[in-house]
Amino acid sequence: MISVTSAQLYTWLASFMWPLTRILAVISIAPPFSNAMVPTRVKLMLGIFIALLISPNVPALPALDPMSLSGLLIVVQEMIIGLAMGTVINMTFTAVEMAGMVVSATMGLSFAAFFDPTSQGQTAVISQFYSLLATLIFLSVNGHLVLLATLSESFVTLPISAHPIGTEGVHQLVLWGSSIFRMGLQLAMPILGVLLLTNVALGVLSRAAPQLNLFGIGFPITLSVGFILIAVSLPYMITPLDRLFNNGIDMVKMIGAIPSPYAPSGVLKPSP
Repeated sequence: MISVTSAQLYTWLASFMWPLTRILAVISIAPPFSNAMVPTRVKLMLGIFIALLISPNVPALPALDPMSLSGLLIVVQEMIIGLAMGTVINMTFTAVEMAGMVVSATMGLSFAAFFDPTSQGQTAVISQFYSLLATLIFLSVNGHLVLLATLSESFVTLPISAHPIGTEGVHQLVLWGSSIFRMGLQLAMPILGVLLLTNVALGVLSRAAPQLNLFGIGFPITLSVGFILIAVSLPYMITPLDRLFNNGIDMVKMIGAIPSPYAPSGVLKPSP
């Protein structure tokens, strides 16, 4: 007859519940898993499936009751770690959407917006197009698989522990968030430069021929030049987006490898 003690039951429950919390936190906010078009049931089943695969390889867990106060605090800490990792990837897509928004406004298409179910708000057409392009490139370079592999490695580099996490990860996340504007402008800068020259040329033309209706000819010209530039730049978008995604994955690895300052020395060191 097989007998199971309460200690063994708590150990099995903790070895599944704590990794599942971090995994579900990442899936809930990191694209493309967080897309509103993906049913919640699918996200939950994917998280459970990944947790079942990862749980046997998770390092030794704290000997705590998962339903105690200390166990619930670990759940909250794992949720924070997962949300931080997912936010980094989400920020990379936000930078791409910002580039599309800036280009759309410069072209004169800021009025062409529609409801985006992902962000639950109004989104410019070019911004949504760039977001879909970034998602396709992310999937084509197996970015989703790299993200899941990085998430699996984080249980080794940043094991589940009862020790509070440090503030260094939050500091790095804030610095990463401040770089969204820089990355978005870098993606949009070539198109913005040409559109700026186009507007300067239209300004010179309006001074040379004041009888021309600048609003009548300026909008079609700016719009046409913008679409031509987008079509020309599409083949060259893969390299900067791939570099952007690599930087995001590196940032996820950095957050998943920051040890707790309250842990004993040498306990939470990343594996070689």
